[in-house]
Amino acid sequence: MAIQDVALSILDYTLVIEGGTAARSFREAVDLAVHAEQWGYRRYWVTEHHNMQGIASSATSLIIGHIASHTNKIRVGSGGIMLPNHAPLAVAEQFGTLESLFPGRIDLGLGRASGSDQPAVRALRRGLHSDGSQFPELLHELRSYFNPALNGAVPGVKAYPGVDLDIPIWLLGSSGFSAELAGKLGLPFVFASHFAPDYLLPALELYHRSFLPSKELDSPYVIVSVNVVVADTDEEAKRLFTSQEQQMLNLIRGRDSKLMPPVDDMNELWTEQEKVTVRDKMMRYSAIGSPDTVKTKLDSIVKQTRANELMTTSQLYDHQSRLRSFELLAQVMQPDAK
Repeated sequence: MAIQDVALSILDYTLVIEGGTAARSFREAVDLAVHAEQWGYRRYWVTEHHNMQGIASSATSLIIGHIASHTNKIRVGSGGIMLPNHAPLAVAEQFGTLESLFPGRIDLGLGRASGSDQPAVRALRRGLHSDGSQFPELLHELRSYFNPALNGAVPGVKAYPGVDLDIPIWLLGSSGFSAELAGKLGLPFVFASHFAPDYLLPALELYHRSFLPSKELDSPYVIVSVNVVVADTDEEAKRLFTSQEQQMLNLIRGRDSKLMPPVDDMNELWTEQEKVTVRDKMMRYSAIGSPDTVKTKLDSIVKQTRANELMTTSQLYDHQSRLRSFELLAQVMQPDAK
């Protein structure tokens, strides 16, 4: 597939920068979404994380509604709702409400991880008695609230609003589990290669091999998530990207932090082993550089993965630099974008 034929979308962590606030992050998310709509991006998705001071997206459905209310046509959704954290009925009602408010614009991306640490998981799942292994059953129950013919909802319970609404469901994952499940159910699949790339190609192969056509899809549909930073020069893009590298470094060190300003030399902050873990392993599916550099890298990723769509994330400290990066990216992928 040619790179210009690949749809382009954004995944936003609503990161809180050092010295910033959640309120500021939400304002900047709206600003980015408004610009992304103008630049031709297809979707704007928000993550779900808990108990992390540097990530403001804990009440994901509320942020989705806020962004959708400030935009007109871009699809807005979750990347994703971590289903084991929630009662399926509550998710169906929330997204039924969103779809009723913003018809034809809401996506429901679902994951089976926690998006948090164990203390927060215990606090979230109190009384739910669910974990990732129960994801298929939870998914079937959730889908049944939208489509009662699937016969998986709690008897005598319907989701109002939600029942009979057509809300696209996407399965997210970083392994073969969700890839195979998405294939068997005939659902679109999103791979989290922006932080967990090791199983990308085997998972996509498994998805294609196990895919069965459904009323949702006639053929497989794959989104690959990628870290992208575009600037006027390779050097500037790499410097901007050090904020995200610091974030990942703190993650593997077990430190909870806000997003830090870029630095001139990451070698002053990490060991050689940490550098390999972050840059060469966790974040190797990244396109960082000038427009020409990024185009070459993304073209290679698209050819390698047969992706139908790229879900791009850019965790930059300076909001104007992030806007500029996504504007340049739109021009790289869609030369006619304004």
